Amino acid sequence: MSEHDGGRAFIGSYTGAGGRGIAVADVAADTGALAVRSVLDAVPDPSYLKLTGDASVLYAVSETDHGLAAAFRTGADGTLAPLGPARELKAAVPAHLTLAGGHLLVANYGSGSFTVLPVADDGSLGEATDVHAHEGTGPDPQRQEGPHAHQVLPDPSGRWVLGVDLGTDAVRVYRLDPAAGRLAVHSETLLTPGRGPRHLAFHPDGRHAYVLHELHPSLSVCRFDDRTGTLDVLGEAPLLGADVPGRDTSNASAIVVDRGGRYVWAANRGPDSISVLALDDTRERAELVTTVPCGGRWPRDLALDPAGRRLYAANEHSGDVTWFDIDPATGVPARAGSLDLPAPSCVVFG
Repeated sequence: MSEHDGGRAFIGSYTGAGGRGIAVADVAADTGALAVRSVLDAVPDPSYLKLTGDASVLYAVSETDHGLAAAFRTGADGTLAPLGPARELKAAVPAHLTLAGGHLLVANYGSGSFTVLPVADDGSLGEATDVHAHEGTGPDPQRQEGPHAHQVLPDPSGRWVLGVDLGTDAVRVYRLDPAAGRLAVHSETLLTPGRGPRHLAFHPDGRHAYVLHELHPSLSVCRFDDRTGTLDVLGEAPLLGADVPGRDTSNASAIVVDRGGRYVWAANRGPDSISVLALDDTRERAELVTTVPCGGRWPRDLALDPAGRRLYAANEHSGDVTWFDIDPATGVPARAGSLDLPAPSCVVFG
C-alpha cells in the first residue's frame, strides 16, 4: 500500500442472508471511503471478527447452531488464506470473540457459554480446552429464558476476562488459566433485571466501563478495579429520548468509547440511530446529547477507525456500511459516505 492509504478494513456478513462472507476493503486515508479488494466465503455467517495486534491473523466465528471458529492469514495483497482447520466450539450460535492469554475466547449466545481454544505460534487454532456454561434466567420470557453469553473481552490490564450475559442480566469477571486453557469465575455483577446486557466497552483510563443494554434503551456506567477484579455499577443513562418512535422496541447493539474519553456512541436497531453521550470529567456520568440516523437499517455494529476520527456502522438489513466524520468539539457524527455490502455484521480495522 502507498503512504496515502488508510489501511484495511475487514467486514463480516451473514451468508445466510445474502452476505459475501468476509470482505477485505482498502480505506482511503483522506475520506475514510471503503473499497472492497477481495472476498472470502470460507465459513457460514461470520458474524464477528478479531485481528491479532499485528493484523497478521484474522479470527472469525460462524454464528450457526453448530458453532465454529476459524483463523485466516492476512496477505499483503489484501487476500485471506485459511490457517489450519476451523474448530468446533461445542456450543451454538457464537456471537463474539477475543484474544487473551494465548487463547481465543468465544461467547456463545445460543448455549449461554464461553469456549476457550488454544492459539498456536503460527496463529492456528487447537481443539477447545474449556466450555464454561452459565446458569440462570431473567424476567423476559422470550429473551431471558436461559443464559445468553453475548460478549467476552479482556480488561485493559490483561489480568481479567469479562463476560457479558444478556440472559441473566450479569457481567462476570473471570480468571483465565493460560496453562490449562480454562476459565474460573472470580466475581459477578448483577444489573437491573430485564435490561439484557449485550456489550461492554472500557474507558481509555481502564477504570471505568459502560455496559450497553439490548432489551432497554440505556447503558450502565460502571467503575472497574483491576486490583480486585470487581465491577461496580454507578448508575444508568438513557440512549433515546422519551418521545422517540419505536423506543420501547429498540434493540441496542454496539457501543464505542471515544479515544479521548469524552464521548460514548451506541447503535440502536429499530430507531436506526446512533446515540451520542457526553462523559463528565469523572467518567462516572453519561448524558445523552443527541441521536443521528445510522445511514441505513438495523445497525448491528459500530467501529471507530484507528485514528479515532471516523465511525463506521454495519447496517445489516439495508446492506451497507456507512461512515461518519466525527466533530471533535461535540462528538456528533456526520454522514460522509457508504459502501453497499449485503447483510454486514461487523467491521474491524488492521
